[in-house]
Parts: sequence; structure tokens; C-alpha cells
Amino acid sequence: MSGTLNKVMLIGHLGDEVKMHYFEGGGCIGRFPLATNETYVNKQTNERVTNTEWHNIVVRNKAAEICEKYLSKGDKVYIEGRIKTRKWQDDKGMDRFSTEIQCNEFTFLTTKNESAATGTVAPRPEPTTNSNQNVVNEPIGDENDDLPF
Repeated sequence: MSGTLNKVMLIGHLGDEVKMHYFEGGGCIGRFPLATNETYVNKQTNERVTNTEWHNIVVRNKAAEICEKYLSKGDKVYIEGRIKTRKWQDDKGMDRFSTEIQCNEFTFLTTKNESAATGTVAPRPEPTTNSNQNVVNEPIGDENDDLPF
């Protein structure tokens, strides 16, 4: 394979509200932390251990506005995007690095009922349907044809 791939898929919970930044040209960026958990049983102590990894998510323009409107702290969301590392200088002139997930697709996983229980409002995800579910089996062509199959 001659190409490369930079793709991230995450399912996690928002650690805070979406923070918006608007620009002069009308564009905007939304940022929020996303927590993913790994749980396992320690074989030596036989206790359950949970590790949380925090990811900095960045969404742009219309997607950012949708996230700001419908996502709240604690909501579960599926994020798809790519990893981007930015370099910047702090107040003391030291080089700093920040790793972010540039989101290009997302799906809300928290239902309206779950959001209402926690005091947040979010849309119910569209149910996934099988495209063959509503197919009506009707004969094709003339029923009196003499085809052997």
C-alpha cells in the first residue's frame, strides 16, 4: 500500500459543554473534551480497574453549531475524524504541543429520554433501518410468461 491513513473513531462521553469560537469571515470552531474508558480486572488483586483517556475534539462551522445546540456534558457521542498535532508558544515563549481530533463525522448516541433524565436536551438519533424492511414482493413482468425459472 503506497498511501497512509489518519483515521480515528471514538465513542465516549462529553466532559464539558461545547465551547464555541467565532471568526470574522463567519466561520466557527467548537471544542469539547471527550472521555473514553477502558475497564479490566487486575489479575493479581482481582479488582476492577477503569482508565479514562481524554481527547480534545474540534468541530467546524455548521457541525460545530449543531454540536453546541444539541450536545451537553455527559452525553454519549460517536466521533470520527483524524489526529492533528498543533505547535504553539506559551506566555514564557516555550514551545507547547496540543493533540486534537479534527472531527468530520459524528452521531449522537444519547437518546432524548436519557438526556431528560440528566437535565439536558438532545435529539433522538435517527433509527437505523434495513432498506429491505418495507419491500413488497410483487411479480415482475407478466405472470403468464413461459420462463423456466
